[in-house]
Amino acid sequence: MLRSHKLLAALALTTVLSAPAVLAAVPAANASATASSCRVEFYDLDAINVSESDGKDELRLKVDGYLWPAGWVNMREGDDADPAHFSNVSTTVSGNTIKSFSLREVTPPAVGSGTSLGSISAYGGTCQTLDRGEVYLYEEDLTGTLETPYWYVMKLRMIGE
Repeated sequence: MLRSHKLLAALALTTVLSAPAVLAAVPAANASATASSCRVEFYDLDAINVSESDGKDELRLKVDGYLWPAGWVNMREGDDADPAHFSNVSTTVSGNTIKSFSLREVTPPAVGSGTSLGSISAYGGTCQTLDRGEVYLYEEDLTGTLETPYWYVMKLRMIGE
């Protein structure tokens, strides 16, 4: 019986000493994997200043060489445009790639690529700082005075994949 008490004591001590190592390994096994790419989505556009004579700008986004939406989005000072206004446009970045979302002012009714009011870029290297499923919001002010002064705040949402 004495031997079984020593054996049980030894097993108990071994279990207690090894428990922290087992517990420490659990979070590492459950940790999210680092993202290798990101889905980049247009997230928001706020019109701070629109000085057109008719009080509005007609806007499109140029992403990956394509223009969104098929028509245009009217923006007046104080307006807020959401992803649906620009056809939920998105793209993917990874590694050393850079993708730009260029805000374009167009002249209806025959809209083309228009004039650039500025752009916001998503960098693939940012994905390496995100876990899969993690979200990063990025915004930039787009200001200038092409024909008249303007000021927009554009936001992108990057999601680690």
